[in-house]
Amino acid sequence: MHANWKTVLKGAAGCILAVILVKAFLVTSCFIPSSGMENTLYQGEGVLISKWSYGLRMPFPSVFGYHRIGSCEVEEGDIVLFNDPNPANPDKRIEGREVFISRCIGTAGDTLLLNKELIDTENEVWSPDNKALYVYPAAQEDAVQAILEAVEIHDNPLVGYTEDGGFIRSFSRYEWYLVSQKAGKGITFTPLNAKLADEVHPYVVPRKNMSVTVYPWNVVLLCNTIVSHEGKQAMVKGDTLWVEGKPVRSYTFTKNYYWMASNDPVNLSDSRLFGFVPEEYIIGKAWRIWFTVRKGRFMQRVE
Repeated sequence: MHANWKTVLKGAAGCILAVILVKAFLVTSCFIPSSGMENTLYQGEGVLISKWSYGLRMPFPSVFGYHRIGSCEVEEGDIVLFNDPNPANPDKRIEGREVFISRCIGTAGDTLLLNKELIDTENEVWSPDNKALYVYPAAQEDAVQAILEAVEIHDNPLVGYTEDGGFIRSFSRYEWYLVSQKAGKGITFTPLNAKLADEVHPYVVPRKNMSVTVYPWNVVLLCNTIVSHEGKQAMVKGDTLWVEGKPVRSYTFTKNYYWMASNDPVNLSDSRLFGFVPEEYIIGKAWRIWFTVRKGRFMQRVE
């Protein structure tokens, strides 16, 4: 009996060690905390993350420095797991910070056209599940509710109001197709981005050794990035960026950055909240759904 207990303990220790090694060096897992990535990923689903998609980030980068084995570039459209670039406690180690999962829509060196809400206005469709915001008159709310019921779109609440009293809802590309077909010309829907089109500006996603020009619309974003991730003292006076006590018209970055976006623009757990994501914060690429209560989604590939 004594020998059997030793065997059991050795087996359990071996299993635990195997799980730790797999999670550290091959695949990790996360649960989707919010509705920001619907309808690609639903709140509460468990997702496997491949740690080798962009090269393996070696454990404890805060202790041993940032190193990646077999480094590969993040590609536009990838759904990426990464650590919080802008936590409440900036002294917390990278690997111990909260994780986010979002879609990369801007890689190092890209130029994005963003409105004043920092929403991409180029209308690139990275996935049929990407959502957009639509405005319609408050007087047509009953008609909209009837359409949603008719096309069986559930759990689609109002997400806001415009200054002139319009109602705002978000729809994926497929949901918008169903709603627009049913509504015909009976309801006046206007994409919210169209209302903000006159306030669109180009934003360059910093690349290593790349000089990024400072403009009034990106000066705060660049300043925050330099302070948080470049390790330099920086501040904004008027529309001028000051780095290490000197005014600058451009800044050359020392690492690659990425711009992340939720499927649903209502959800702010993306680069609109925390800015550019540095390469060392990237954990891996979403691979497969391993836990779900929705039929037909178990082990479905994430795209």
